[in-house]
Amino acid sequence: MNQSLSFRFRVLVAIVAISGFSQGMLLPLIAIIFEQDGLSSSLNGLNATALYIGILLASPLMEKPLQKIGYKPMIIIGGIVVALSLFLFPLWKSFWFWFALRLFIGIGDHMLHFATQTWITSFSPKEHRGRNISIYGVSFGIGFAVGPLMAQLIEYSQALPFIISSLLSLLVWSFVFKLKNEFPEQQNLGSASFLGSFQRFGKVLKYAWVALLPPLGYGFLEASLNGNFPVFALRNGISVEAVSILLPAFAVGSIISQVPLGVMSDKYGRQNVLLIVMLIGFMCFTAAGFVSESTIGLFTCFTLAGMAVGSTFSLGISYMTDLLPKELLPAGNIMCGIFFSFGSMIGPFIGGIVIEWFSGPSFFYLISLMMLLIFVSLLVFSLQNRRREVSQNN
Repeated sequence: MNQSLSFRFRVLVAIVAISGFSQGMLLPLIAIIFEQDGLSSSLNGLNATALYIGILLASPLMEKPLQKIGYKPMIIIGGIVVALSLFLFPLWKSFWFWFALRLFIGIGDHMLHFATQTWITSFSPKEHRGRNISIYGVSFGIGFAVGPLMAQLIEYSQALPFIISSLLSLLVWSFVFKLKNEFPEQQNLGSASFLGSFQRFGKVLKYAWVALLPPLGYGFLEASLNGNFPVFALRNGISVEAVSILLPAFAVGSIISQVPLGVMSDKYGRQNVLLIVMLIGFMCFTAAGFVSESTIGLFTCFTLAGMAVGSTFSLGISYMTDLLPKELLPAGNIMCGIFFSFGSMIGPFIGGIVIEWFSGPSFFYLISLMMLLIFVSLLVFSLQNRRREVSQNN
């Protein structure tokens, strides 16, 4: 990677880290503020979905603007939307006003992620693609893990965390102006219309559907752990202090292993690494069901699970990039975001139903079932590819 590419990569990675920081801050911060104000847990959860609703609403509309204005303006516009929304939070504390702001942050963050993600996958050579995308994932994960620490600042002022996050976003975002704008590949792309985007989504599903399942599973897993596990823990006699240790264990595990797994996927193949980590994830959450009353047992399972399946989003993106031609990468990255958001929305809902209606460790078995289904899908796709290769050789 030459000097200009290296600088561009560092800037894009820093943007992703700040995006993770703001998202990681908002989830617990707003939940604590609303809880202190006596808002019901159901409404509190509803407000949290605004971010993912924003991502889903924006996703089908992202490709055409990117083709017309390029990566740099897309990142600049997304940065303005996020920083301005964060700055507006302290002006008026209202459920629906904050819902709207989180919706706009979802849109702005998705613009940032879509543009940076597509840009990185487009200029990364195949032999370093897994490593680069894993660094991208680690940066978001570190930001997401550090963000909740800002919630402590509400003891001094509710406005302070929002203001600091907004200023940090503006600071990192300003480096984008030093980058030279580029445009995604558009050869044989067809119509740049809204209908044309959906036609390309269909092609992504046809050729790379299996690569969209790891982002779906990761969204399901991450949102379920953060949204459902605290409820499960408190109902099963696990202390709040233990929860505050167990959830970061998964995040730390994913940060530790993300780059090594990315490098391994470059060397041994994305599909092979995904099969192994999904199987390990299935075993870890199944084991968590058996040791659900032991904090040490859960800590071990969460850490090992994080080291295995905490990288599935970035591995899924790399795998998708391997399966698609460059002109379909924007649509492929959009689909990864859509599947992640869909998993993030259905995870807490299904998890909540399982906790409500089934006793014992059923929550962990739900997650392990999701891991098993993705493993089977990857295995089926792998076997189909091998049969196709054998028939072509014959």
